[in-house]
Amino acid sequence: MKDRQHSVFELQTILDETVKDVKDHAERIYIDAKKVADEHHKPAPRKADFAKFGLSVFTREGDLIKAGDASNAFPIQSISKVFALEVALQRHGDKLWKRVGREPSGDAFNSIIDLERFKGVPRNPFINAGALVVIDSLLDAKGEDANGSVMNFVKQQMDDEIVTVDADVLESDQARGDLNRSLLFMAKHHDNLRHAVDDVMNAYVHQCAISLDCIGLAKAGRFLMQEGPDERSDRGLQASRRARRILSIMMTCGMYNGSGDFAFRVGLPAKSGVGGGILAVVPHIASIAAWSPALDPFGNSWLGVLGLEYLTNRTDWSVFGNILSKP
Repeated sequence: MKDRQHSVFELQTILDETVKDVKDHAERIYIDAKKVADEHHKPAPRKADFAKFGLSVFTREGDLIKAGDASNAFPIQSISKVFALEVALQRHGDKLWKRVGREPSGDAFNSIIDLERFKGVPRNPFINAGALVVIDSLLDAKGEDANGSVMNFVKQQMDDEIVTVDADVLESDQARGDLNRSLLFMAKHHDNLRHAVDDVMNAYVHQCAISLDCIGLAKAGRFLMQEGPDERSDRGLQASRRARRILSIMMTCGMYNGSGDFAFRVGLPAKSGVGGGILAVVPHIASIAAWSPALDPFGNSWLGVLGLEYLTNRTDWSVFGNILSKP
């Protein structure tokens, strides 16, 4: 994929055209979404949510390109699990995998079934049970707020820009966290939780409430590109190994039960959140953020997935190889 470099001008044109195409097809997607909601006995989506779509690309050269509603802030929600996993792997290395698996679940992201079936070991770090165990691993013996580590990591990737949390999400998730608490108690029952349930929950809720726009999210995900002057140093090689492992789990588990379809349509490792955001990565080339609030039955952004499909068709970016003639 290293052949598939594009100039800033080319990328700006591609992003502008992608946003136009997505918004031109938003009405059709809305109609399809209503049908799918009916089939799954879900509430009908709001038409106004299909009018919003933002896209941003941050390249390995440090160029930032944006289009559409890229400056609209949103809670990153489950995308935060990517950053928490990186911090946990920095601290614990491969020891973390004794507590969390690396396999797709097949069940809902908040299901307790697999956690019971596998005796308290979550299937992967991107379902809720896995993310909670990762957070538990970030707490020290004194119960330090693990979200401080995640927040600081995000700020570092964004060159110490101000990062805020969404107060509404914070209040809502704290009030409605009974199922996540149940997951924590199940993990505790199987001796895979080392800190107080409330401490882990508090850190998890704050992490999910981190608020970014597409520009900030694309910058925050740049560590997964792993292309820099120190890449051949010991520290750079360790970071690259972590990135490779995180990207592999994003590819297989990052879009929940829509991961296979996303791999087929887009061909990039990605992680979604119910705030409507998607972080996707082109290894050694770019970090991409897309956002639109309307969600499909899997919890992934309808227009976000479509926009990334259009984008990768134009750029020929895919971990599965190139299909267009070299420009």
